[in-house]
Amino acid sequence: MEYFLQQLINGLTLGAIYGLIAIGYTMVYGIIGMINFAHGDIYMVGAFIALMGFLLLGFSDVAYLSIPIAILLVLAFAMLFTSVYGWTVERLAYRPLRGSFRLAPLISAIGMSIFLQNYIQLLQGARVKPLPPVVQGGLNLTTPIDGGFAVTISYLQIIIIVMTVVLMTAFTLLIAKTSLGRQQRACEQDKLMAALVGVDVDRTISITFVTGAALAAVAGLMHVMYYGVIHFYIGFLIGIKAFTAAVLGGIGSLPGAMLGGLLIGFIEAFWSGYFSVEYKDVAAFSILVLVLIFRPTGLLGKPEIEKV
Repeated sequence: MEYFLQQLINGLTLGAIYGLIAIGYTMVYGIIGMINFAHGDIYMVGAFIALMGFLLLGFSDVAYLSIPIAILLVLAFAMLFTSVYGWTVERLAYRPLRGSFRLAPLISAIGMSIFLQNYIQLLQGARVKPLPPVVQGGLNLTTPIDGGFAVTISYLQIIIIVMTVVLMTAFTLLIAKTSLGRQQRACEQDKLMAALVGVDVDRTISITFVTGAALAAVAGLMHVMYYGVIHFYIGFLIGIKAFTAAVLGGIGSLPGAMLGGLLIGFIEAFWSGYFSVEYKDVAAFSILVLVLIFRPTGLLGKPEIEKV
């Protein structure tokens, strides 16, 4: 039972990271009906910017600041600069091709993904970049009995889970209660009609890319703090998994993206713990195939209604 609880905590932490990245995929698809395959690399850029933020704090006069303040400063730094990359991807890879055939933006996004990978490789080098532990320690949830082990949750895992819950709540309220959220929902339903009633469609789509990139930056910060190492290729595999999470939960559904991320995290954690870690990705994609066979729209997705 203790081992199960420990893997549950590990899966929840991993799923929170996947869920934040998956939201970026589902937002872009919900508004323009296209997949931003460069989003995983935006997440990778956010991780590198977060790493640079920690290094800058380490060599500055604010190094004495408490850890929570340091994390918040790095978070703001990463979200700000990663959002610029998200805005640039939209302006260069999507906006000029928005009226073209549907395959053109897809090819452009893949090209942007390859460009970002090589750009970071040339800028930062191909070697992995380490980060010393920023947050250490944790809480024992159980007491070891008869040679067993104690179930623990680290302070870093608590930070990741709490940060994800806060961001998900704030983002849900943003979409449901604010003028920007109404504009995004209007563009999702019909961009032409939204433009006719005064919605700035280009601005709304740009803000959507910026918001998705900011959430990817948060996930990148979590990654570099949780694993302690990053490299220029982390965006590819994790981006594919986050896209899988978005499809599993229902592409276009924000709760579905988070649910899909959590499910992928749980599948990987429990498969690695009880079976073979080498086949954890096979298990995750196999579950996706089974879900899509019996529910093609995903767990929380809705059938697409064709507008005539």
